[in-house]
Amino acid sequence: MERRRRDELRRLVRGGLCTLLLVLFSFMFGYVWDRYYSQGLWKEPFYAKGNVVMVIIYLIVAFLFFSVLGGLKIGTLRRTNVMLSQMVGILCLHVVMYGQMILLYRGLPPVMPLMLLTVSEVILIYAFSYIFDFILNVLFPPRELLVIYGEYPFQPICNKIESRKDKFLIGGSMNVSAGWEALQKEIDKFKDGGVVISDVHSEMRNRILKYCYAKEIRVYITPKVSDILLRNAESLHMFDTPLMLVRGSGLTIGQKFFKRLTDIVISLIMIVIASPFMLVAAILIKSYDHGPVLFKQKRLTEGRKEFYVYKFRSMIVDAEKDGVARLASANDSRITPVGKFIRATRMDELPQLFNILKGDMSIVGPRPERPEIAEEYEKEIPEFAYRLKVKAGLTGYAQIYGKYNTTAYDKLKLDLMYIEGYHILIDFKLILTTIKIIFMKESTEGVEEGQVTAGSSEQKKK
Repeated sequence: MERRRRDELRRLVRGGLCTLLLVLFSFMFGYVWDRYYSQGLWKEPFYAKGNVVMVIIYLIVAFLFFSVLGGLKIGTLRRTNVMLSQMVGILCLHVVMYGQMILLYRGLPPVMPLMLLTVSEVILIYAFSYIFDFILNVLFPPRELLVIYGEYPFQPICNKIESRKDKFLIGGSMNVSAGWEALQKEIDKFKDGGVVISDVHSEMRNRILKYCYAKEIRVYITPKVSDILLRNAESLHMFDTPLMLVRGSGLTIGQKFFKRLTDIVISLIMIVIASPFMLVAAILIKSYDHGPVLFKQKRLTEGRKEFYVYKFRSMIVDAEKDGVARLASANDSRITPVGKFIRATRMDELPQLFNILKGDMSIVGPRPERPEIAEEYEKEIPEFAYRLKVKAGLTGYAQIYGKYNTTAYDKLKLDLMYIEGYHILIDFKLILTTIKIIFMKESTEGVEEGQVTAGSSEQKKK
């Protein structure tokens, strides 16, 4: 009971901090609106109720952007992640509000007050992020976890958990070979923390899960491919026995139509907006070594169709003259100084907007792999081919939540989560979330030195 109260209190504190931030920002906007904008409307300023409506609209739209981008996940995501989510949310919010002002205004509204408000709110976000983290860390210390593992190495998941020492501590680890009775005794010691089940065979995993559920012990599970397929299965109630339907057919005709329409509209808009940046990138690349500006490479898309993906060249000319297909490593000597910059800012990906407009790719979807690398992955993970049920994409779950050096098996799981749970609104959410990923350095990390692909022993898990 005490553990449940603590969890409820944590949710209340997090909710209170998020509400405080949104309300404060809304009051700041209300002040700027009343002083610099409302007086310029029509022949008379807004009545008091009209001003209140504008503040309420600001609050609602702020909540929506923060929710979509993860800006409300204080104490859950990393501090830098939450900060970037909130900053991008504020920028999107103020663009929307300025557009609304244009519709209401007699002329073009002044931009400077809104820009100063943006700067002020960004400064507050930076300051409050440290204050909020301090409050949560003092009130709610990290959870102590027990890692239960099977035949595969469990150190990779431990390393990932230990990277969030503000939330978790590894209190112990245990192999399922220790036996059920020993596992029960060890699990009971972590009733106030939680249990991580890492690649345990289904019979024992189900037993541990049911035991923890009965005792209200938190359980974190690394999912298998079959789990992701079942997670988005359709529930059928045709008989007195529940059925779960897994179609495995990719997107419907309607979904494909709206997705393609969205791709055309967004890629055209982005090409126009990105044209100056593409011109700068092209000049920098050409000036550095006088080599070709663009780099093309054969990749796979829906139905295993091959196409040439276009990118700005970030490596030296003939980077793979030995004929071996390999991913870039963390400190790859083949990457030029200009290449490091355009890769860090994701500018090297911009030419793929033309691939999207052409129809080879989509804005959102699994990252297109090279045929030879995909074949290597499929030797160890036959299910890796499931990613080809939809068009390859510029961004997606694997690109946003994974890293350049995320293992193939984890990329597969992230991509299947997108394919099986697809909805057009998910695309818009991922597009918005991609904006903040540009500023996150860890998402562009290369594979480890000596690795040719993002493979590991984890890939062999089914």
